[in-house]
Amino acid sequence: MGSHFVRITDSKAVEELTDRSKERPVVIFKHSLTCPISAAAYQQMEQFNGDVALVEVQKSRPLSTEIESRLSVVHESPQVIVLSKGQVAWNASHFKITAEAVTDAVRNAASKSQDSVSKSNAQ
Repeated sequence: MGSHFVRITDSKAVEELTDRSKERPVVIFKHSLTCPISAAAYQQMEQFNGDVALVEVQKSRPLSTEIESRLSVVHESPQVIVLSKGQVAWNASHFKITAEAVTDAVRNAASKSQDSVSKSNAQ
C-alpha cells in the first residue's frame, strides 16, 4: 500500500481540511515521533485505506495546539480526529486507534452527511 500520509505543518492546511470536510470526511492523525503507543497507532493508520493528514507533534507543536483550540478536542498523542461538515465527527486516542475503527468512523460520517443531503433534497 502506498503512502497516503500528507504532512500538515500550518494553520492554512487545517483551514483547507476543515473546508474539504464539508464535502467528505477528513482524517487528521496527531503522531508522536518518540512514543511507542504512537508507533503502534501509526502502523494501524498505515493499514487505513484513505488519505491521512499527519501532524508530527514534536515538529508542529503550535499547530497541534491550534487544532485543539479550533476543534475543541483536548490534545492527546497519538490521536485521530475525523472531520465532517467542518465539525469533529469522531476522535480517538492511544490504543483505540485502529484501522477498522477509523474506517468505521469515516463511513459513519459519510453516511450521516448523505442522510442530511437526502433530507434537505426531500423538503
